[in-house]
Amino acid sequence: MPLPDAEQSNDQVTASIERARPVVLVGFQRQGNLGLGYLASTLRQHGHEVTTCDFELQDEEILSLVRQLDPIVIGFSVIFQLYVQRFASLIDFLRHRGVTCHFTIGGHFPSLSAGEALQLLAGVDSVVRFEGELTLLELVQAISTGADWRSIHGIAYRDGSGIFTTPVRALIQDLDQLPFPERSFEPEGALGFKAFPLLASRGCSRTCAFCSIQTFYRSVPGKLVRVRAPVKVVEEMRSLYEDRTASIFLFQDDDFPLHGSVWRRWALEFVRELERSGLSRRAIWKISCRADDVDPELFSVLHAAGLYLVYLGLESGNQAGLQLLHKQTTVEQNLRAVATLKQLGLMFTYGFMLFDPSSTLATVRTNLEFLRQTVGDGSGAAVFCKMIPYDGTPIKKLLEQSGRLRGDVCHPDYEFQDPMVTTLHSELSILLEGCSWIHGDSPLASQVDWARHEVAVMERLLPPLPGMDSYKATIQRVTKDVNETLFAVVQDISNAVQQQRPTSWTVDSLNEVRSRILDEMLRERNKFILQHQASILDGLHAPRSLVDAAEVPGHDHFSLSSSPS
Repeated sequence: MPLPDAEQSNDQVTASIERARPVVLVGFQRQGNLGLGYLASTLRQHGHEVTTCDFELQDEEILSLVRQLDPIVIGFSVIFQLYVQRFASLIDFLRHRGVTCHFTIGGHFPSLSAGEALQLLAGVDSVVRFEGELTLLELVQAISTGADWRSIHGIAYRDGSGIFTTPVRALIQDLDQLPFPERSFEPEGALGFKAFPLLASRGCSRTCAFCSIQTFYRSVPGKLVRVRAPVKVVEEMRSLYEDRTASIFLFQDDDFPLHGSVWRRWALEFVRELERSGLSRRAIWKISCRADDVDPELFSVLHAAGLYLVYLGLESGNQAGLQLLHKQTTVEQNLRAVATLKQLGLMFTYGFMLFDPSSTLATVRTNLEFLRQTVGDGSGAAVFCKMIPYDGTPIKKLLEQSGRLRGDVCHPDYEFQDPMVTTLHSELSILLEGCSWIHGDSPLASQVDWARHEVAVMERLLPPLPGMDSYKATIQRVTKDVNETLFAVVQDISNAVQQQRPTSWTVDSLNEVRSRILDEMLRERNKFILQHQASILDGLHAPRSLVDAAEVPGHDHFSLSSSPS
């Protein structure tokens, strides 16, 4: 891959690589970190030795690795601004124990708030801003040769008491020039079937007010959304299927390419490539999209080609909330999307903000009713959160201008305009956090959804199992139980706040319900899995040749009517 604006000759680059010490990249590896993977593979493609390190290791373990490798650069992937203090602690720990090499950081927060990031992370030398593959490569090469790295495009750095930024580097236009990302992490999985993350595109054309992703890509020159060639995406999937025995693929695109006629054609070509490769019969995949992308005809085709799980950004069940969040969708579209996925038999999860800066008791109750309509039947676990005002988002600026912004970088927050909503949120948070219902350590909602996930995997990757319909009905009933309890809790606290009386729920009473429901679900789950253990093991060890599963040349497996614009 050519290096834009590279001033070094091939001989100089070769010499720098020969003299260079390795690079260490530190970041979260839970669920796989494709950002680190692309950085690592790009550096390695140009001759650099790279080691990735899990941020969640103990500080002493990371220090031991650093001392063993003696890197020339350590890069820290600060994906979530909520963890800035933890990164600061690790960086200070390494500096105080004699690690003197160049420290650089990247991610949404340091890219959008470079000055604040450098102030909070005093041990850092530079920030690699926005897409980092080429910038980090040039930074490493400059430091390797003793060249001046401060003139490289796309960085920020501290010089005396000032913060300086160089001109931003344009977005990478041809994603197919990038090597496949390294995946040094252990894959996720379900029932032994391995799952790996991957990307079909970068960027997002939407303008949600609560999301820093759209600001991240709009701050840099270049085409906003770039898609990879379908044949390259399937080539990467096939490589993971054959070399890493992957059967489940989790697309991490912010918005999978579906919206409009151009991306619809891309999606259909992707399906054709899956059919040609044989993967459509041997692998399953998950995407994230918006409600207005869910078209029955298109999703029927995607489902037949292996799509099994859809993450929907629903966010709100009332129109005022959707307008504040600038979702540019309607409540009706949200409901229609969920109904379509249910009709097609597709599992779905979703993002939902029961609370946002415009919340009143009335909108919270409307949101609660929306959740009843969507998952009250047990088709998914009821989940929700409070909107967080991240750096770089329009809604953070709005809250700041109105004097409602509270907290700090790691705990950004805001005041509700209605004190009853403040009380409702506070009491509800204490209850739900006290028994790990939605968030926390092994939350109940996640465990219920995991049982549903296992059902989807068994249905798509194994031959029909006796008793599956009955087991599915049991899991749905348990999920409905979980949801009805949660709805009752929210409703009761809402009424109690309005009536100025104590709620009838306590952490202990809710924990009793949690234990009863979870015990029943685990008992039924373990019984069914044990009953079909042999079939699951046979499926795991089945031959993985794609030749017999590939499409017969000239045979069309699907067709669609004219694509809408």
